[in-house]
This record gives sequence, C-alpha cells and structure tokens, in this order.
Amino acid sequence: MARKFLYIVAFFLVILIAGAFALRLWSSKLAEIAFVPSTEFVVQDPLASNAYQDPAMWFSRPGIGAPTDPSRWQPAGVPAATKPPVNFAVFFVHPTSYLESVHWNAPLDDPQSEMRAKLYLRGMASPFNRASEIWAPRYRQATFGAFLTDAAGADEAIDAAYQDVAQAFDYFVDSVGPDTPIVLAGHSQGSHHILRLLREKIAGTPLQQRIAMVYPVGWPISVAHDLPALGLPACATPDQAGCIVTWSSFAEPAEPDAWFEIFRASKGFDGQPRGEGPILCVNPLNGTLNGTAPASANLGTLVPNQDMTSGELVPGAVPARCDPRGILLVGDPPELGMYVLPGNNYHVYDIPLFWRNLQEDVTRRIGAWSAPR
Repeated sequence: MARKFLYIVAFFLVILIAGAFALRLWSSKLAEIAFVPSTEFVVQDPLASNAYQDPAMWFSRPGIGAPTDPSRWQPAGVPAATKPPVNFAVFFVHPTSYLESVHWNAPLDDPQSEMRAKLYLRGMASPFNRASEIWAPRYRQATFGAFLTDAAGADEAIDAAYQDVAQAFDYFVDSVGPDTPIVLAGHSQGSHHILRLLREKIAGTPLQQRIAMVYPVGWPISVAHDLPALGLPACATPDQAGCIVTWSSFAEPAEPDAWFEIFRASKGFDGQPRGEGPILCVNPLNGTLNGTAPASANLGTLVPNQDMTSGELVPGAVPARCDPRGILLVGDPPELGMYVLPGNNYHVYDIPLFWRNLQEDVTRRIGAWSAPR
C-alpha cells in the first residue's frame, strides 16, 4: 500500500518536504532546528574523474529500460509513446530527496533519499519519456535544511551538489550523439543546478548550439536580472525551440507578496538586486510567453484517486494565465491534495497540473528544432 501511495503522490510532496526556494520563504524556526545540520560543513572529496561511467551513478540512462527506469513511468491511459522514440536526449536533475540533518550533503548510499529520488523521477521526469534518451544522475544533493538557512554551510552544500551535477553533465554531453538535440530539465534544487549549468558551462560556448530546450520549472527567473545571463531567450511561441520554458503556479486569489519580497531583495545573476520586475512565465497550456489559455486547452492534469492508490490524467482541470508579475494563475484552487503552500502557491503541483501539455510541448518543440532551417 505504501509503495502504491508513494509512486502517485511523491511528486506532490517533493517541494513541501524536500524544498527549495518557495519553502525558504515560509520556513519557521522550528523547521530550521529540525532540518538544518548543526555540524560544520565538511568539504566532500571529489568524485573519481570517471565516476559517471558507472551505470550505478545514474537513476535513468540508456540501457536501464522500463519498468526499472523511473523516468519511463507513465500513468494509465496515456497514449502509447511514439515508436520509435523521438530523437532527443534529456538531462534531468531531480529535486531534493535527502531530509536528514546529519550531513549537509546526502551520502550516495543513503537508502531513503535514493528511494525518494526514484519516486520523484516517476512523477516529474515522466512527461519527457518520449525521448530517445533520458539521463538522470545521482548526486550528493544539498540537504533540505540547506534551503532553510543563510548559514555558510548551506551555500557550500549547494555548491558541492552542483559540482557533482556538472561532472555528470560533462559525461552526458560526451555520451550523446553530436547530432542529438539536448533538453535540460529539472525542478526545485534540480532547476537551480540546471540554471547554473546554463550560466557557467553553456552560455556563449559551442555547446549552446546543441541545446534544443530548457525546462527549469518552478524556479523563479528575473526577466531583467537573470534571463540575459542564461544565453537563451524565453520561448515566445509554441513552435519556438532553443529557448526556456518555466512557470510558477498560484491559484486565486493569489497572495505572493511574501514570496516576491525576498526574491526581489535577492541578487540576480548579474549581481544586482532583482527588484520589482517580473519573473519569467511561459504558459504551459499554449506555450506562449505571458500567455492565457482556458481550461479546455489542458490536455491532462495528473491527480491521485480518492484512496491514493493510483492516478489518472484529467483533461480540462485548470486554466492558466500569466499575470503582469510573471506568476501563473490557475483559477479557483483545484482539489489536488493538502500540499498547497501559503498564498495559494501550487508550486508543489507545477508539473502535475500540466503533465500532458508538457509531454506535448517538448515533442512539438523538438520537431521545430529538427526541421530543416
């Protein structure tokens, strides 16, 4: 029963219990006491230079195959995957699955965080499973508590996690065919690392020409102070490729003031305060920048059944419109479960709300990328 429950709802829980930016805004002192390590940060030994040659260092990669590969899971009733798969390779970085306060970074052999990571990939990487290749690395992720404090160890832990992700990414790039379009995707801590990859290893390099799409869903991007540093534009139209799609979901009435207050005071990728400008919003229902779409455009929201033993895609469940601040409004609060953050923030449900549209979005954009130009 527990396993059936978890594989459906794990993606609902990921931000609430594994956290990233949104939880940082509302974390209480009690949460900090419970989750922030009280020990000093200990510098991790670098992984062996050939560490990611080992298939055991990947949750998903070619050769694992369904049903073992968690990213290849699909809910019942989804149309059969394209045969053969669409030619593109996904590099997906999973969200935080390590909740302990014993270490600042998760040991690679921690069984609970490994179990959660696989479950999260089932719910969050699965819309990309029409791809010919999906790669999702294990990495020594920063613990949940690293996102609840400004202590020096927190930044060091997040940086250490990124170093593993960067090493995995280098191996991924060397492993996929030179003509294979690359899609970068993640959520929460995973999206944070994806954006850093864009800034430090891709923007302005020859590798940028191989990036077909980027989906750092659920991590706010300042249009003025973050986007210019990423090297790729926001996706303006549904058939555009080589661009960035992201959104941050709120039901109405939305109350994002506390969320924006801290975000606006933080430094952007250009080193300046992010200020009052909007965040990036590409509507996942119609693929347009700052767009609006009715519920009838929603091809399927992934929701659990009443006893939480399975899940189904429900079409037409919610509309979506980007407001002037850049948040994505989904109308009246949908009944998806108890994991709604303060202010009607549906961050936990960013991907499930638009599961089927995301599956179609990436396939359509890869088609545009691969078309003769």
